[in-house]
Amino acid sequence: MIRKLLRRVFKKPARAPHHIPTKAAKVAELPVSVHGIRREQVSTAARRTCETLQKAGFKAYVVGGAVRDLLIGADPKDYDVATDATPDQVRQLFRRSRIIGRRFQIVHVMFGQETIEVSTFRAAHDKNTITDEHGRVLHDNVWGTQAEDAARRDFTANALYYDPHKEVVLDYHRGVDDIKKKTLRMIGDPRTRYREDPVRMLRAVRLAAKLGIKIDPDTEAPIREMAELLENVPAARLFDEMLKLLTSGHAVACIKRLRDAHLHHGLLPLLDVILEQPMGEKFVMLSLANTDARVRAGKTTSPGFLFATLLWHEVLANWEIRKKRGELPTPALFEAMDEILDQQAEKLAITRRIAGDIKDIWLLQPRFDKRSGRQPMRLIDQPRFRAAYDFLLLRAQSGEVPMELADWWTAFHDADFAERETMLLPDTDPKKKRRRRRSNSKKGAAPESSGEAA
Repeated sequence: MIRKLLRRVFKKPARAPHHIPTKAAKVAELPVSVHGIRREQVSTAARRTCETLQKAGFKAYVVGGAVRDLLIGADPKDYDVATDATPDQVRQLFRRSRIIGRRFQIVHVMFGQETIEVSTFRAAHDKNTITDEHGRVLHDNVWGTQAEDAARRDFTANALYYDPHKEVVLDYHRGVDDIKKKTLRMIGDPRTRYREDPVRMLRAVRLAAKLGIKIDPDTEAPIREMAELLENVPAARLFDEMLKLLTSGHAVACIKRLRDAHLHHGLLPLLDVILEQPMGEKFVMLSLANTDARVRAGKTTSPGFLFATLLWHEVLANWEIRKKRGELPTPALFEAMDEILDQQAEKLAITRRIAGDIKDIWLLQPRFDKRSGRQPMRLIDQPRFRAAYDFLLLRAQSGEVPMELADWWTAFHDADFAERETMLLPDTDPKKKRRRRRSNSKKGAAPESSGEAA
């Protein structure tokens, strides 16, 4: 008791946390008559997450891209929730949840197949914020107020908070006005914000292409000169952002904007070289257009297939060099694939599973040239045949291989077993030895025949 009393008497006065704002930020509270978002439009999982947090005495809002998409009449792909509850407090409220991340701790709350990403309001950066020599934030788990959290968001269109219970939108930075003006504007000084997180440059390009809006001149101006900061981004994070960009349904527009902003140089190894080669560019653009069409039609897409197309022409060039050196075709292809993927891994951390899918598609391509014997029958039974076949169609459409080859495989794929047998070309390979007939062991004896009774 005495010790506790002495501690209270001589305890130093606590300093105010650095994240407490000196002046309250102005916020516009927009009713449903202004923004038009009804609670029924929000996913049940997101509503239940907000409801559970609010009943426990915390603030909770649907935030970011989901609110932005609902405002423009689009269907959100996923939902994020922002709250003043800490990750540990959120974790205690939801049985099916887990805390993830180190630099930026968040909680994944699972409802069946849907996952809601819950983040705690972040404090403003100050001199105590841990950064690297380029200004990129390395540790970001200091909790703050909602106003500070809004200021920490990247673009005004993403700094919108929707309360499903009250059906109001809290707008701290005139984000709704910017959406109506079709303008993407950075919150704060763009140069400082790009140093804090260089991935924001890629995000600006992706959102502008996806939403069909223009980037504010002040936001766009520093991108070209600061593109080299992407060299400092961890490979795994860069891969995630590139995957979002390429599967946004607007990949063609994104690539064009990347090139205009000079962000494609070094982003995917040698992608800048591919885009400068007529056949390579045609092949890549066909692939991206195909992916865009699938995304817009609500069909699934394969990251392995997409990255296989992006890097194929570099594999081809490497493979040709090796064959000219005298290396055997198949081992040379294996070496070419490994070398290109190793170069790419320095920038983007492709998972083993996706890398395996990429290799399977590449390895099956030379086998499409063989249309005789039993090879076509064996090839069509391969688990990755369909992906490899679609890859072949792109090669034919871009002019890399004759269209006749793709047409033959299309007909072969659609035919029944008997028709396939008649389609097989005669085996004209001179290297293959003809099967020798069994000769009778006794010289001059007549060969045995099972047709004697007949």
